[in-house]
Amino acid sequence: MTVRQATTADLPALMTLIQRIVPLMHEAGNFQWDAHYPNETVFGQDIAKGQLWVADIDGQIAGLAALTEDQEPEYAQVGFDLSQRAIVTHRLAVDPAFRGQGVAAALLAQAEQLAIDRSILFLRIDTNSENQATQKLFPKLGYQYAGEITLGFRPGLRFMAYEKKLV
Repeated sequence: MTVRQATTADLPALMTLIQRIVPLMHEAGNFQWDAHYPNETVFGQDIAKGQLWVADIDGQIAGLAALTEDQEPEYAQVGFDLSQRAIVTHRLAVDPAFRGQGVAAALLAQAEQLAIDRSILFLRIDTNSENQATQKLFPKLGYQYAGEITLGFRPGLRFMAYEKKLV
């Protein structure tokens, strides 16, 4: 598996991956994503900013994550100090065909490497309250549960916020 920055040439594969994931999310009661989000425009912006990463297995995109320094203002709801720089993982997704192969862990390891490279001490992430898989994964990777938040751009949904402090 190789983790690399996404390019615009990856957009069709990224959208195919999202089209496979969203119905499975909905079946599990997780309505964080839908037919409108995330979309090609969002991914195009991530790529243009150099913040979209993909996990590539044998030439296939197995997963993706936007690794940014953009913190949601709502993170203050759980006491995160927004003046502290942090690498924040957004839009973490793994192709169902590659689940259980360490794809999400590899993408989160890339987030940690970016933090180290930039001398940033905090990693932050949130996940839908219905996403049991990530709620189990994040603590295994050293993330501490910080509490529940709501996000203004996703009304009616609840999210669990996590943080990992690097030492």
